[in-house]
Amino acid sequence: MLNADLIMNKNDIEKKVANAIDEVFGVVPFVRSTQVVCRERVGDPDFSVFLRLDNCDVTMIVAVKVSGEPRFAREAVNELFQFRSERLDAYPVLIAPYVSLSAGQILKDARMGYLDLAGNCYMAFGSVFISREGRKNPYSASRTLKSLCQPISSRILRVLLADPLRVWKSQSLSVEADASIGQVANVKKVLKDREWVKESSDGFHLSSPKETLVEWAENYDFRKNSINSFYAIEGVSGAEKRVAEACHALGIEYAITSFAGAARLAPNVLYKRSEIYVAERIDLVAEAAGLKKVGSGANIRLLEPYDRGVFYQSREIDGLRVACPVQVYLDVLAQKGRGEEAAETILHEVISKSW
Repeated sequence: MLNADLIMNKNDIEKKVANAIDEVFGVVPFVRSTQVVCRERVGDPDFSVFLRLDNCDVTMIVAVKVSGEPRFAREAVNELFQFRSERLDAYPVLIAPYVSLSAGQILKDARMGYLDLAGNCYMAFGSVFISREGRKNPYSASRTLKSLCQPISSRILRVLLADPLRVWKSQSLSVEADASIGQVANVKKVLKDREWVKESSDGFHLSSPKETLVEWAENYDFRKNSINSFYAIEGVSGAEKRVAEACHALGIEYAITSFAGAARLAPNVLYKRSEIYVAERIDLVAEAAGLKKVGSGANIRLLEPYDRGVFYQSREIDGLRVACPVQVYLDVLAQKGRGEEAAETILHEVISKSW
């Protein structure tokens, strides 16, 4: 049924659906006319669409959902199956703001169509076959997607990605991630809508770690960190050790990341500039390490992290603290140039193997 959250204005949503239908069928030469009728009785589909073709008339029954993620697609399939049992000649269709590829496949497998307000669609009935994919999601900055990228939410993602097969209860996950039960529930809901978590009587675990990491990376903003640029005369390697010594002496947490971190995790990665998360008092650490602040030409960048979660599961390699592989992957992918190549190396040679 049409979700109440979507009905801000009945006329407005009816117009959006009608426009989307017209955009799809308006260019099909043998479709003479379309008529969109909004649900009038409880128990009816959200919309019925009547198509007049050259040689016949076709009725489509439409379920409208606030999201086109897999969970909502399955809900739509179940609803449309029920509607079609009373109207065997009707073609069932899901309409949503954006239908993901995985959700679209669910509809195809059920011999149903879909259409989203971005212009992607799949229709296959009678002599009609229309398939249009690849239009970008104009709603990718929606609140639900942004919620995965907020500092506290990202702590939860790091924990889940560190060991995807581990089964968690919400309480234990909130303690491990240093997040509230409510925040865990919000992240779980977003992942559940995408069918990226599996639940059992013992709890839940991450079932699609790669998809989760990729979506996080696509919306990750490295610039949230406060970046402080320095130059070390003795070179990068010596400066890293001096920063580590300064942090140890001052009792400050640190972790090497980006290309410098990647080089520790996968030795075939090369780097000329080191980036190091330093939890606090960066100027004091820099002074103790003998670093010179510069506006350009830096070979050391000390990062004041957007959230302390960046230190989760950092590990010691050759006497230096290195950020966890997931954090290194995010940070190196955010860099221009060789970032993608180095990130793929970390994903395939380090992260995936641990899963």
